[in-house]
Amino acid sequence: MTPKIQNQNLKIGEINTLKIARDSDFGYYLQTLDDTEVLLPNIYIMEESMPIGSLLDVFVYTDSEDRPVATTERPMALLGEYGYFNVVDYKSYGAFVNWGLPKDLFVPLSQQKEHFHIGKKYILRICLDEKTNRLYGTQKIGQFFNRSMKGLHPNKTVDALIIAKTPLGYKVVADKQYEGMLFDNEIFESIEIGETKQVYIKTVRQDGKLDLSLSPIGQKAKVDEGETKLIALLHSHGGSLPFTYKSEAEDIVKFFGMSKKNFKRTLTTLIEKKQIVLLDEVITLY
Repeated sequence: MTPKIQNQNLKIGEINTLKIARDSDFGYYLQTLDDTEVLLPNIYIMEESMPIGSLLDVFVYTDSEDRPVATTERPMALLGEYGYFNVVDYKSYGAFVNWGLPKDLFVPLSQQKEHFHIGKKYILRICLDEKTNRLYGTQKIGQFFNRSMKGLHPNKTVDALIIAKTPLGYKVVADKQYEGMLFDNEIFESIEIGETKQVYIKTVRQDGKLDLSLSPIGQKAKVDEGETKLIALLHSHGGSLPFTYKSEAEDIVKFFGMSKKNFKRTLTTLIEKKQIVLLDEVITLY
């Protein structure tokens, strides 16, 4: 296990590793190497696992009076990250969203691209107002995308947060920093705004954006992935499945998450490898 390293200074909006310096009526005071202290309220303290002098990982943000405060709870997203947040309150000056902590995250009116509605969810990025040390959410995320494509290449896997539906497909944030797109004609499984998928880079574009795919790029890669998926499904369903070459494309997409063309190609390959047998109405393991 990698040893913990105490923070040199306090970092708002991030996970800090701090020393438990002293006890008080209100909770533990945690300390950085530069002797800055922050309160961990009593509600988060478990004395048997938090001895004085030990190091503790905490998230640091500001309370209702703009004082730094620590918590052992982790929000849905840290500073610089993105999330899908539910609006719980709305004022003339902005909205408040639930991000997993007792104090809701503020989204100023100036950071909204549309009028927010209570009960509706929005994709936001966590930002820090360096003048006040207050964390806030913004819907205006375009300015934060990394346009440097260094180190990116076709078939590299990245995590993609689905952020919007467009006429072409789904817009995503890849690896928390790149703008990308999944195209409708290459999607053969359900996609929901706010969920994260592991995807593959299809094209690194000159404009600093990524074309992405849910499947590996290249014929062999797609077939290999399809084989693994089909064999796994057979094992998990007792060794047989009610599908053949003649099965409806819609049923294949829904069950296997692949196109009928790829499904038929996968069947042929597995039959030739003598890993499956195709009967009149079912596929079975060899």
